[in-house]
Amino acid sequence: MPIYAYKCDSCGHTKDVLQKISDAPLTVCPACGAEAFSKQLTAPGFQLKGSGWYATDFKNGGSKPAASTSSSSDSAAAPAAAAAPATANS
Repeated sequence: MPIYAYKCDSCGHTKDVLQKISDAPLTVCPACGAEAFSKQLTAPGFQLKGSGWYATDFKNGGSKPAASTSSSSDSAAAPAAAAAPATANS
């Protein structure tokens, strides 16, 4: 269950609340009772840093299929080129 940050626009009271995604948002401030309690937009509680799976698997993932396709056509031409000098030498 995610933790949502709430703030009262009337008195400035803040509170973090553990709620289900399907729960209705709170509207009544527990400190002053005004109906000015609203969810705040906050940054996520974690950061992805370092050389983890996301950096190695997905950072350059878009260019890998194109590179493998072009290298397979190059590798098909390379044996023919390598075979030509070998037959010329014999």
